[in-house]
Amino acid sequence: MGVEVSVEGLTKSFGSQNIWRDVTLTLPEGEVSALLGPSGTGKSVFLKALIGLLHPEQGSVIVDGTDITKCSSKELYEIRKLFGVLFQDGALFGSMSLFDNTAFPLREHTKKSESDIRSIVMEKLDLVGLSDAGDKLPGEISGGMRKRAGLARALVLDPQIILCDEPDSGLDPVRTAYISQLLIDINAEIDATILIVTHNINIARTIPDNIGMLFRKELVMFGPREVLLTSEEPAVKQFLSGDRFGPIGMSEEKDDATAAQEKELEDAGIGGGGTKDDFSEIIPQVQPNPGMPERKASARHRERVEEMLHELPENAQQAIRESQSQEDEIRRANAEGMDRQNNKGGNGNGNNGGGNGNNGGVNTEKQYAGSNDNTEQFPAYRAGGNPAGNS
Repeated sequence: MGVEVSVEGLTKSFGSQNIWRDVTLTLPEGEVSALLGPSGTGKSVFLKALIGLLHPEQGSVIVDGTDITKCSSKELYEIRKLFGVLFQDGALFGSMSLFDNTAFPLREHTKKSESDIRSIVMEKLDLVGLSDAGDKLPGEISGGMRKRAGLARALVLDPQIILCDEPDSGLDPVRTAYISQLLIDINAEIDATILIVTHNINIARTIPDNIGMLFRKELVMFGPREVLLTSEEPAVKQFLSGDRFGPIGMSEEKDDATAAQEKELEDAGIGGGGTKDDFSEIIPQVQPNPGMPERKASARHRERVEEMLHELPENAQQAIRESQSQEDEIRRANAEGMDRQNNKGGNGNGNNGGGNGNNGGVNTEKQYAGSNDNTEQFPAYRAGGNPAGNS
């Protein structure tokens, strides 16, 4: 089962340049969370701080009861075995084949035989569609293939915590859908705690149980995905719509003159180029493929969200209730479809795929999330978009 990661008052700078300050959030055990934010806001830096590759100036990162900002190098080495990390650029060893890159954690941290290692590595490479590319070097394949190989390596130890830095970058929309589904299936199988850094709004709308957003060196909010997706916070609305009119500029903080010019354009009816999708209509969350276990996190998360529901804005409460109702209906429909498939299979007609109407459940119809039954899991959430951790 995945473990909880608790971040309290985390601050990181490079020299005089402050990256973010006073970040406070909890990644609930076994849940899938996403971290959004404009480019350059320190999302990758945050992931590196979670695994101790970068040391913060202030705050704590408690992983499975151990504060990695204060532990010894030996303790940190052991804690890191809980993690599987997909770095933004794949971070593969250029002189090793994809097979050897994927096998590296097994050879480093286990005493498995080479035959066992081969079996595990080929299983993971097959999961990401690279079973025929194991003998290739990273320089011989595309950036998207390197990203998928990095994911195979991140999964090879069946980690309790999986960190994914932009898993969709370099991937076409179809491969992105497969990777997204894979992360949900893995969560169902091993109940791992997963954090995804992404700019992909479709991933943010359909995959995570919880969403946070970094902007202007602070965590704007962190909580159930419906809270952020229905937020009236200007930076959140602008980011989700991809519009150039709003507080986010080409540089992180838009100057007053640019903001005034854009306001005049907006008032004149000139569009900012963003989508006009209604994000208050919550898309049902992706659920595991048929035949996979039900996500244990779903029940835990729902119980905790229902306990904190009265504290949330009214539009978020309504979105959560509607989303839960939709997901319950989808779950029932999928269960009925699987029953029909199994019955047909028993009669010798099982090659038709079951007739559940959702193409095997991939990516479009899904279920809600779960974690601990403790409302304190979301200390970083502040209604109205106030910076998290500044109560």
